[in-house]
Amino acid sequence: MKRFFVTAAVIIVLLMAVIVVRTLLHQPPAAIDIEQVEIELNQTELAQHLSESIQFQTVSFQSPEYKDRTQFTGFINWVHTTFDLVHERLEYIPINDTILYRWPGSDTSLQPILVTGHYDVVPVIPGTESLWKHPPFTGIIADGVIWGRGALDDKSGVVGILEATTYLLESGYQPTRTVYLSFGHDEEIGGSEGAAAVVAYLKQQGIQLAWSLDEGSFIFDGLISGVSSLVAAVNVAEKGSVNLDIVAVAEGGHSSMPPQKNAVSDLARAITKLEENPIPGGLEGLGAEMFDNISRYMPFIPKALFANQWLFGGLIDRQLSAAPTTNAILRTTTAPTMLSGSVKSNVLPIEAIARLNFRIHPRDSMDSIEHYVTDLVASDSITVHRRGGSDASPVSDWKAPGFAIIAHSMREIHGDIPVAPGLMIAASDSRHYGEVADNAYRFNPIRLTPELLTGFHGTNERISVADYAQGVRGYVRILYHGSSN
Repeated sequence: MKRFFVTAAVIIVLLMAVIVVRTLLHQPPAAIDIEQVEIELNQTELAQHLSESIQFQTVSFQSPEYKDRTQFTGFINWVHTTFDLVHERLEYIPINDTILYRWPGSDTSLQPILVTGHYDVVPVIPGTESLWKHPPFTGIIADGVIWGRGALDDKSGVVGILEATTYLLESGYQPTRTVYLSFGHDEEIGGSEGAAAVVAYLKQQGIQLAWSLDEGSFIFDGLISGVSSLVAAVNVAEKGSVNLDIVAVAEGGHSSMPPQKNAVSDLARAITKLEENPIPGGLEGLGAEMFDNISRYMPFIPKALFANQWLFGGLIDRQLSAAPTTNAILRTTTAPTMLSGSVKSNVLPIEAIARLNFRIHPRDSMDSIEHYVTDLVASDSITVHRRGGSDASPVSDWKAPGFAIIAHSMREIHGDIPVAPGLMIAASDSRHYGEVADNAYRFNPIRLTPELLTGFHGTNERISVADYAQGVRGYVRILYHGSSN
C-alpha cells in the first residue's frame, strides 16, 4: 500500500511539473522592436467632421419605401466638399448610393487592395429616444465624446478612412499599389445594391484584390478576462446565418377540452430539446489560434489551462461555452426568435411555428445544420423547413502579408500589443468583397471598452475624440504600408 501511495505521489509531482513547465513556456512572443510613429492631427477638426456625418440620417430600413433618399444624397455631397482633396485627386466611381474611389498606384503589376466601410446606420428603436443622453442624430460633442448613431457603426470607419487618405495626400504620398476605397450605403440590409454592385464592377474590370479591410472587430480594452493589455482582434472570417422553421401540427379544437399534447406543447418540447443539445463545437482551427495567442497574456492559472489543453480541454470548453461571447466563437449558435400559434386565446392551434436563427460556424454549413436539427426534433407531428440563409465565409490567411501589415500598423500606434485572428459573429459587406479578394479582413483600428458595447444598434452610441483620432492614425499606417509594397 505504501508503495502505491509513493508511486501516486511521484506521478502527481511529475504531472504538476509538466503543467508548470508548459505554462512557463506558454509566453508571449519576444518583444517586437517597432518604432512608434507620431502623427499630428487636428483632433477638433476630426471630431467636427464625424459630428457632421452623424447628422445625416442615412438610415437603412428593411422596407425600402421608408428610405429618405435626400439624406443619402446629402451625405455623398458632403463627402465631396468636405474631403475635396480626395474627390479631386482620386477617381470617383458612383455606384448607386455607394461611394467608390480609385487611388492609382505607380506599379500596375501589383494587385490592388480595398479599404472599406459603410455609412448607412440602423434605425433608433422606437420609444427609446428619451434614453439617449444626447439626441441620436445631432452628433453632439460633449466632454471629449462624440455622440450619435453611427459613431461606432460605422461612420467613424468611413470618415476615418477619408481623413487618413487626406492626410497622406497632403503629405505628398504617392501609392505604389492601387487602392480602392468603398463606402457602402446598404450594409445594414445586406449590401445587395452597394458592396455586391461594387464587386460586380470589379469583376467586370477583371480586378482581383490582394486583400480587403472592412469593419469588424476592434482594439479590445477590458473585453477579455484576465488580459490587461490592449488586444487587436482582426477577424479573418464571419459566420453565416440560416433560419429554420420548426412546424408542429395537431387537430386543434376548443381550449376548454385540451388534450395532453397539442401543437404548442410539441413545439415547446422541440425548442427545449434544441436548447439542451447545442450544435457540437470546440476549440479548434481559428478559435484555437485566437485563444492560443491571447492566453499567453493571461495570469498564471488561466494560462495554465490553455497551455495544457491535453488535460484541461473539457474544462476550457465548458467555461467558454458558458459565456455568450465566447460560446459564439466555439460553435454554431441556436436562437429561437419568432413564434406563432393560434389566432384566438380559446382555440387550440392546428399549426404552431417557431423560427430559429442559427449563426453558422465555418466548420458547419446550412445543410449540416438542417440535417442536425431534423434528426433531433422531427417526428410525425413536427417538420423542419429552411427559410433562406448563407454559409460562413471562407477563412482568410492570418499568416499572409495583409494581416502582417495590419498588425505592424497597430503596433506602430499602440506599441507591442497582441494581435490575434478572430471570428466575426455578425455579418459585414466582406461577404461580398471576399469574392474578389485573396484575403478579406474585418477590423476597425479603434479602441472598444465594455461600456461601449450597448451602443451597437442600441442606445447612446458614442466614441471619444481621442480614440477616434487614434483610429485615424491607424488607418493612415494601414493605407501607407498596404499601398507601398
